[in-house]
Amino acid sequence: MDQNQVGKRYVCDSCGTAVICVKKGEGRFSCHGQPMELLTAKPLPSSD
Repeated sequence: MDQNQVGKRYVCDSCGTAVICVKKGEGRFSCHGQPMELLTAKPLPSSD
């Protein structure tokens, strides 16, 4: 079973709810009956 990563943000694709994992534990965050997705960093704009 996958586990949440401490210090990472997770977001619900349906409603946009976001959470931050602050403690390691069993299971995964879920919202609307679906697992929440790990939020990745947005790429920085390139400088020319």
